[in-house]
Amino acid sequence: MLGSDINPDNLPQHIAIIMDGNGRWAKLQGKPRVFGHKHGVTAVREVTEAAAELGIKYLTLYAFSTENWSRPSIEVNALMSLLVETVRKELATLNKNNIRLMAIGDLSKLPDKTRESLYEGIENTRNNTRMTLVLALNYSARWEIVEAAKKIADASIRKEIDPNVLEAQDFSNYLSTRDIPDPELLIRTSGEQRISNFLLWQIAYSELFFTPVLWPDFRKEHFLAAITDYQSRERRFGKTSEQILKTS
Repeated sequence: MLGSDINPDNLPQHIAIIMDGNGRWAKLQGKPRVFGHKHGVTAVREVTEAAAELGIKYLTLYAFSTENWSRPSIEVNALMSLLVETVRKELATLNKNNIRLMAIGDLSKLPDKTRESLYEGIENTRNNTRMTLVLALNYSARWEIVEAAKKIADASIRKEIDPNVLEAQDFSNYLSTRDIPDPELLIRTSGEQRISNFLLWQIAYSELFFTPVLWPDFRKEHFLAAITDYQSRERRFGKTSEQILKTS
């Protein structure tokens, strides 16, 4: 399954994807936006299976942002129904492939049926160990950071932590991704080159990969191309190339 250009010893542990372009894809087909979302499920399935086969440990998909609530209600309702349908339909496949399902975001604001289906999927896959698929639902990075700040303030008032000695890792422990490594690679489809309020804290040192491919057309070969591009880059984390060579 590995592409000939991919080094199995230099794979990112965590890949995050902004799945963009469903609406534009549907428009090109002369169909309503919901049509694009339905076809985007195929891309989700193919990329998830490819990531698991490669040995990627975490795959986070930006499925629904807090800003998406402002879209037409017919589209939002269809998305929520599609999520319920997809989680239930793909549950057997997730278990067959030993994939654990997780979710981040303000899940309390999701419709009851959507939330129940999601929790059912999370519970039924919680013992799987091959890969973790993280769905970002009703997610906003700014919301997440503010929530972390509130928790830290409460802990400080209770004298559980000293804010004067707070380090970056301490702050990370209050985020919804506290048990997940930061993504080394962030992919965005559809040609847009924005982060759109996604994992702002966590992608401080992520490699960014933008592709013009619309999400419903995104396939395994596009995923592998992004990883190949990632492996061609030198990750210095503020150091010089010479320092990296000395420690490699």
